[in-house]
Amino acid sequence: DGATGTNLFGRGLETGYPPELWSVERPDDILWLHESFIAAGSDLILTNSFGGNNFRLKLHGARDRVVELNEAAAKLARQAADAHIKRTGSQVVVAGSIGPTGELFEPLGTLTHSSAFGAFCEQADALANGGVDVLWIETMSSIEEVAAAIEAAKTTGLPICSTMTFDTASRSMMGVTP
Repeated sequence: DGATGTNLFGRGLETGYPPELWSVERPDDILWLHESFIAAGSDLILTNSFGGNNFRLKLHGARDRVVELNEAAAKLARQAADAHIKRTGSQVVVAGSIGPTGELFEPLGTLTHSSAFGAFCEQADALANGGVDVLWIETMSSIEEVAAAIEAAKTTGLPICSTMTFDTASRSMMGVTP
């Protein structure tokens, strides 16, 4: 995880614009990003798909592009990793980034396990079809959301990693402790 947003802002990404769209609009910039991480010594790179679920993409009128954007993100990372492997023989793992929905679970919000599971299945399947080696569930703050994401990721048969985010009081935004 190498400051994807910061790097893409430096290449012209505007605040508020979803970087996931760049996987189809500006694929050379996404390839540059992956190649930069690999050149810096990364042996694992994350796809450009952190906000690639239908809840996040609907904010940008792209809810119907989940499969397209996630497959493109995975294929670009896979292309960079495979080129490195071919050049050097050194392995680079492609991790399919799955971030939170940005929604709150019932009763605080309207998100249900079923709707979260469905969204994460759609994203995980597209990342798997695009060629990732592992699914990387990241920056979660709700146990319920982590559970839905892991359950969805398991349907692909790929290995799964999951992380949560905690503040200086050792709590997630939803009050979860490590």
